[in-house]
Amino acid sequence: MSSLATQPRTTLVDVLLPRSRSWLFDIVLVVVFSAFVALSARVAIPWWPVPMTLQPLAVLFTGAVLGSRRGALALLLYLAEGAVGLPVFAAGAGIAYMLGPTGGYLVSYPVAAGLVGWLAERGWDRKLVWTAAAMTLGLLVIYAFGVVWLAGFLGDLWTALVQGMLIFIPADLVKIAIATLALPGGWALARRGGGRSQFGE
Repeated sequence: MSSLATQPRTTLVDVLLPRSRSWLFDIVLVVVFSAFVALSARVAIPWWPVPMTLQPLAVLFTGAVLGSRRGALALLLYLAEGAVGLPVFAAGAGIAYMLGPTGGYLVSYPVAAGLVGWLAERGWDRKLVWTAAAMTLGLLVIYAFGVVWLAGFLGDLWTALVQGMLIFIPADLVKIAIATLALPGGWALARRGGGRSQFGE
């Protein structure tokens, strides 16, 4: 069994760019991935009260690639950008928008990215089954925050479940499938490029 899966705080970006580790490099990664999440928000299907976007995929992917600390920081930066009025959200900006019906989903993003990153640091993004499990757990965090918040606006938990989770499950399963294929595939390419001995295999 590979010793890579037991190495803490090792993520895909650390292996693909092993000579670039520095605080400046970490800052660049955080900024770039906050922009990545912002771009994913622009790919949206208007829906009320919650638009359908690629954000969940981008959030979970960010956590898995960057790890818990940098992933959470990237999403905190993303929220800060939106809070000051930058057009990074799906349908608005500013504090007032963040306190609206979709606020729970936004608040969940650093938590979900941090969780998926923490799992990735422990090898959960190396195999298909474990990657799918990590992505699913992260998505459940997003759903939990989002639905509870939304229920406060709609006044009914069941309606919030339907409009804030159930209608999105088919599309989100596709997003999880994409991440599940991409992440282990990235590790396979890294192993092929770096040699098996580099990964303790």
